[in-house]
Amino acid sequence: MTEGTRLLAGRYQVGALLGRGGMADVHSGIDTRLGRKVAIKLLKPSLAHDPKFRLLFREEAQKAARMAHPTIVRVFDAGEETVRDASGIEIQLPFIVMEFVDGRLLKDIVADGPIEQSEAARIVAQVLTALEYSHRALLVHRDIKPGNIMITQNGQVKVMDFGIARAVSDNTATVADTSALLGTAQYFSPEQARGETVDARTDLYSTGIVLFELLTGRPPFHGKQPVAVAYQHISEAPVRPSSINPKVSPAMDAVVLHSLEKDKFTRYQSAAEFRSALESGAAGEVPVRKAVKDDFNATLFGVNPNARAGSDATMRQLANSSDDRVVRTQSRPPVAWIWGGVTVMAVILVAVMIWVLTLSPTKFGGDLAVAVPDITGQTYESGAQKLSDLHLVPTRFSEPSETVPEGAIIRIDPPAGTRVAKDYAVKVWVSTGLSFVAIPLVTNMTEKAAIKALTEAGFVYGTTTKSHSPSIAKGIVMGTSPDGGISARTGSTVDLVVSDGLVDVPKVTGLAIADANRKLSALGLNITPVADDTCTGGTVTSQSLAPGTHPQKSPITLNYCSGTASSG
Repeated sequence: MTEGTRLLAGRYQVGALLGRGGMADVHSGIDTRLGRKVAIKLLKPSLAHDPKFRLLFREEAQKAARMAHPTIVRVFDAGEETVRDASGIEIQLPFIVMEFVDGRLLKDIVADGPIEQSEAARIVAQVLTALEYSHRALLVHRDIKPGNIMITQNGQVKVMDFGIARAVSDNTATVADTSALLGTAQYFSPEQARGETVDARTDLYSTGIVLFELLTGRPPFHGKQPVAVAYQHISEAPVRPSSINPKVSPAMDAVVLHSLEKDKFTRYQSAAEFRSALESGAAGEVPVRKAVKDDFNATLFGVNPNARAGSDATMRQLANSSDDRVVRTQSRPPVAWIWGGVTVMAVILVAVMIWVLTLSPTKFGGDLAVAVPDITGQTYESGAQKLSDLHLVPTRFSEPSETVPEGAIIRIDPPAGTRVAKDYAVKVWVSTGLSFVAIPLVTNMTEKAAIKALTEAGFVYGTTTKSHSPSIAKGIVMGTSPDGGISARTGSTVDLVVSDGLVDVPKVTGLAIADANRKLSALGLNITPVADDTCTGGTVTSQSLAPGTHPQKSPITLNYCSGTASSG
């Protein structure tokens, strides 16, 4: 039976090859039972010989099939088909039947170069939405990369290969083995490269690599050998994306670099946190880092190895068996000790109360918080300096304004007078002046209609200049100054050029009749040539309209010599 008519499980018709990967080949297919188009992934026969791999693959495919989310490619079915390998031995070949996605792989899109920051943020935000859904289901993707992300024709993001990556990582031991199956180490997390246990934050690191590549056109680490790339993930800091693509904002730089922290306990701790920071970065706002907490969910994250030593000592003491603990020789402290302790505590409490009562409200807590100063209307440089002098951190945002001059502060958040902690980030909106908009295209409008269109667009009508035109009727706009379509500040003055319905008729007597016709036809005049056979030469002897200004389409009579020379 040919490949085109081959059936899997007596139901799925295998069609044309769509792509090849390190682990599997993907074909188009038809579900003959439901009559719908599907994608069929056939595992390579070399991987199908391992019974353990087939078991893990089947279990993970079942998990992936239970996930139903718009950002995840649906898995409809999975199974094994008995086939013969190249040597004629029968093997069980695993396959997965998936949703068919009409679109392009993200790796093919980014191969054309960096994409706009806003579009990169939109795509990665949807990837993080898919990861948030899968992480809640306790399923870690483990192989996030542009080759596993599809963009549909309408821009929807689809993450693929849930389950397969889990099976591979559970069945490989070294970086070299894993890279052979996954095809590249460029998207490894440091913990993957070190051969450590991975969790949901591994997916977030790989997503950060994808974001870096979308913004710059290349991953942050590259080398000739996968091991060399893996070593860079472990030991080398990534550069700022803006150092490669100057269009990347400082806010987006901060988001990317936070996602690529080597220590998984200091990078983003959840897909939702990453997505929130990404949205802030795309809006030009530098996300505020959250302090790392010690109470991680052990199911997904485990215990932070950088936790305080005191906590570790406490946990070790609690873990000791009762036989290992120090045996007390006295059931309670002496009575004198108890009363002595009570007396000392009483003295300390009285002293603290006296100290508090002697403090004025200004002194009490005066060093803990400061009032945000009123800097609206000032230049950003002046206002930012005042904030810095109070140990506050100014964060600049730009915004056009019809009333506030360019470079002056429009507003701040929190408002002036609000008491905040030192090192608090104060948002400062700075005016870029009047906004830039395109001058309307008013050519071929009446003068009145053009003035109305300019005014409604926020421009000021200046003057009207009359100009001759052979084709544009009297009173119709011929153009503007500045030209329509270019960007200018709202409130700018725009002048009109309007046709006066006239043309300049030149002198054509003495010219050859053909040249005279050509000149006058370009002016749109109605020409009537009159031949005079009493003279020779083919030149114009007279014109009915004198040279000068005349109305459009005016009639003009040209007398010209048409006679021939005597042969005598």
